[in-house]
Amino acid sequence: MPLELFRKKKAPALENLNDRGFLVFHSTSEVIAAERLLKSKGWRISVKGPPPEIRTGCDLVIEFPLMEELNILRVLRENNSPPLKAVPVTDPLLEPVDLFKVTDYGKYLMVRAANMKICIEKESRLIVNISGGGCPDVPYLAWEMVGKTLEEAPDPAFIGRTLCGYALQLAFEEGTRLCSR
Repeated sequence: MPLELFRKKKAPALENLNDRGFLVFHSTSEVIAAERLLKSKGWRISVKGPPPEIRTGCDLVIEFPLMEELNILRVLRENNSPPLKAVPVTDPLLEPVDLFKVTDYGKYLMVRAANMKICIEKESRLIVNISGGGCPDVPYLAWEMVGKTLEEAPDPAFIGRTLCGYALQLAFEEGTRLCSR
């Protein structure tokens, strides 16, 4: 996965990194599952790119409020989703670059998140194309989603297991928002 997906975020002068931590997992699919679980429990967390010193490829980490570390780790353990490690944030985490790029082709709308693109026929809300990325689940995601409406298509985050699936989920959500009736 190309590293241009992430770049360093400049921390605002008032931002205190000492109150944040991040959870490191073995795989992107574990991050996606943990994100879903923690958000369902009401925690304010976010998925970020890890600092370069721990990056091993298509990595993601979960940023979380450090004061909640014990409770979050307990919930993750109870749900068989423990992270490899939880560490305090000492440097700004990486933010997605140009999160969305939207191109309106008149009858069609294309939404790009990272390297993943979804093209939707605006009137019918039919997904006509999915492309981009280089992860092994991209063809499967396209097979499952193309030819279905936004309402019929499965959420990419539930059927994908990679960073490309995660990016496609973001594009899918933005396309759904933009094509709302």
